[in-house]
Amino acid sequence: MNHQFIYTSLTRISDLAEIEFDVEKLDREHWETGDYVVSKILDPGGNTLKLELTNGRMRGVIGGESIVGALGERFATLEATGTWREVKADLKMHVLTGGGLMGKLTSKSVFMPNMMEVDYTGHVFRNGKKLTMNDFVEKVEPIPFNTPVILFVGTSMSAGKTTSARIVTNLFKVAGYKVVGAKLTGAGRLKDTLALKDVGADAVMDFVDVGLPSSICPADIYKAKLEQLLSRIAYQNADIAIIEIGASPLEPYNGDLAINALREHIRCIVLSASDPYAVYGLMTAFEIVPDIVSGIASNTLAGVKMVKQLCNVPALNLIDSTTSKELKTILSAKTGFSFSEN
Repeated sequence: MNHQFIYTSLTRISDLAEIEFDVEKLDREHWETGDYVVSKILDPGGNTLKLELTNGRMRGVIGGESIVGALGERFATLEATGTWREVKADLKMHVLTGGGLMGKLTSKSVFMPNMMEVDYTGHVFRNGKKLTMNDFVEKVEPIPFNTPVILFVGTSMSAGKTTSARIVTNLFKVAGYKVVGAKLTGAGRLKDTLALKDVGADAVMDFVDVGLPSSICPADIYKAKLEQLLSRIAYQNADIAIIEIGASPLEPYNGDLAINALREHIRCIVLSASDPYAVYGLMTAFEIVPDIVSGIASNTLAGVKMVKQLCNVPALNLIDSTTSKELKTILSAKTGFSFSEN
């Protein structure tokens, strides 16, 4: 490995850490989403900021180090927004996620530390051609998607989707089923899919595997990428697919397209919510009726009662082991799978 650079997790589908490449400046008009770029750290930002490596580990940084990441866009309701499209003539930008998503910060929460600021060094080139995430995607022959789905959606980011998905994945694995885990939308990180792998998922994948640094892109591009991703899931021949929609389906990550593509295969919907009113709002705006509400809204009896009153759906605090029996009952009724341990 060339230790001249920090290889962020958006490079995990590439061979950049193993095979040499050139770094050449490219005129701003030729930049595109998914381009691999090298940038030098000007300001590491808050002292808690770290970068996610290709194996999922988090690494601290210091000023002056160089990062390999990818140009992209982020539009997170609770943390930060930014895009490479707003990079100015000085070519300074920010690391928008720990996974190495590069772009100009356009807004951030007052509760967030300063974002890592970097100076564009150049694009990654080989043999006179710039390298992009798409260059490292091996296309698969599209096949019909027929895997039963447990869908995890949220009213916002950080509402508890991945925690809920991890718990449900573990239940299916303990019961002896083959499980594939996937994240179809969001901003590229490895930690969410690794969380499912850690509890036994037989295979995990996300939109990064099909060449997207985040799922913010034109609808036609996303639909083509989604077809590839769903085909990859189908090839696993799993008993059940644990699928997460990052952020919320009302944000510009194409979550609505992902849900519509899955609708006829969804057996159970777990909605992670920040509060009971958000449950009602999402149900009304997107015509989703969850089978279970989890996450922050289910943390107290007051929240559970209000979800029931407002929305007439059960709320379960899934991290509380006493809810496991009821969770299994709902999952079994919706999917037809038994949860007697082998």
